[in-house]
Amino acid sequence: MKKVKYFYNTQTLKYEKLVVSLRVKLLRILGFLSAAIVTGILFLSVAYRFLDSPNEKKLRRQLDEMKEQYANMRTSIKEVRGQLAELQHRDNDIYRVIFEASPIADSTRAGKPMPEPDVDMLEALPSGDVIADIAKSLNEVHNRIKKQEESYLQIDDLVKNKQKMLASIPAIQPVSNRDLDRIASGFSYRIDPIYKTVKFHSGLDFAAPMGTPIYSTGDGKVESASMSNVGYGNHVIVNHGYGYKTLYGHMVRMKVKAGQAVKRGDVIGWVGSTGKSTGPHCHYEVIKNGEKVDPVYFFFNDLTPEQFDRMLKIARSSNQSLD
Repeated sequence: MKKVKYFYNTQTLKYEKLVVSLRVKLLRILGFLSAAIVTGILFLSVAYRFLDSPNEKKLRRQLDEMKEQYANMRTSIKEVRGQLAELQHRDNDIYRVIFEASPIADSTRAGKPMPEPDVDMLEALPSGDVIADIAKSLNEVHNRIKKQEESYLQIDDLVKNKQKMLASIPAIQPVSNRDLDRIASGFSYRIDPIYKTVKFHSGLDFAAPMGTPIYSTGDGKVESASMSNVGYGNHVIVNHGYGYKTLYGHMVRMKVKAGQAVKRGDVIGWVGSTGKSTGPHCHYEVIKNGEKVDPVYFFFNDLTPEQFDRMLKIARSSNQSLD
């Protein structure tokens, strides 16, 4: 049953029935609806701000995972940079110093920066600053690794060339001389056995029985194998490259010919007394960049420090040469 409302009319001093006009009813309904809409909007705003939808929860979880992965990637990149820095240090300050090669500048190792259009494109994507930062770091690391690979290839060539050079440089005695008793004359001024005057002796004389093998003291190519009755007599000159040549004189017979390749330790002839000689021996010279140098410093593959010291004393003793 619908309730009927009354109000006391002070003018008529009677209770009268309350009649609400249509306008008032409409205003009340409109006010209620407005309040409900405002309340709903406020509720939705609060819910949107503090409460996540299932899809938002999924996206937020993925974002957290991406942040964690990003942090891990930054740590990994930092570790790789540290390892690269150590490799670059060894490359510049050890390997390239050993092989007398110029160090590589850090700006060259870093290479060219990533092209700007690519960075702009990445920054336009969601979380673009993160992606661009990772891409920039990876680009730099990639450039450094590539430059390091190129450097190691260059060092590998230097190693191969160094091995070839070490095999070519004279490093053994031209005749078997383990007891160091075959050096008859050293590299210095000596009394000429023929003219009995003091002359410069530009090599070492190894006294040995006729027919004793003479060995090439390093890898190279026979430049000349000449036969003569004066001077060095039958002698061989080996060009070792890298500015080095060796001469072996007074052979009784030569085994090699001009243009022939020889290895260290190959027999190239036999001890004799041809040419200007007073007895069977091998006159041995080392020529570096066109200048004759003391051969006693080129036996490092043959002698211990004690033996070298003893040979040095023997070679420096004043005596008469054999040629």
